[in-house]
Amino acid sequence: MSQYGFYFDSDICTGCKSCQVACKETFGLPVDTLWRHVLNYQGGSWTLDESTGIYESKGVFGYFVSMACNHCAAPACVASCPVAAIEKDGDTGIVLINEEICIGCVSCLTACPYDAPSAEEAKGIFTKCDMCYDLVTAGDIPLCVSGCNMRALDFGELSDLQAKYGNGDVEIEPLPADSTGPSLVLNPHRNAQKTGEGTGVLVNLPEEL
Repeated sequence: MSQYGFYFDSDICTGCKSCQVACKETFGLPVDTLWRHVLNYQGGSWTLDESTGIYESKGVFGYFVSMACNHCAAPACVASCPVAAIEKDGDTGIVLINEEICIGCVSCLTACPYDAPSAEEAKGIFTKCDMCYDLVTAGDIPLCVSGCNMRALDFGELSDLQAKYGNGDVEIEPLPADSTGPSLVLNPHRNAQKTGEGTGVLVNLPEEL
């Protein structure tokens, strides 16, 4: 079985959200639905030097992480779905939701460590990134990849991505510890903090998460 995956280079991502917009606009997603999120993680502080009247930075840093469904090796959403509406495609390794079967029970979202499933309230179901399955199986690439201005995203066979970019590190803030084997090669930002050891916070607006 093939296993397609994503590559993401946090060190060159500018947080422009072109990947997010390309996905949302093309698929006509509702206002409250996102299949790709651009996480903005920042930390540090600025303090005023009373003697000079100048603000000085203390450990200020910030970086972005573009995150969608990671089509994991052991997807928690598949195991948690009570009606078997989610399955891992045998030819591509892409994790798919069957909207005809989904009952909107929230189990997948609760189980997913990456919060990939998104509720579509009007339909009463959950949807998520399907890695542009129709495009990929036709020999094209996902819209988020082609839409990235900085070429911070790439796509392909996971083994090919690892051979090209190395194994990367998926355990950086604000991401969780690896428990599902995400099909993702992530090149951390130069200021990235390890998962569980971070001093920063997400500064996204609620509707961006």
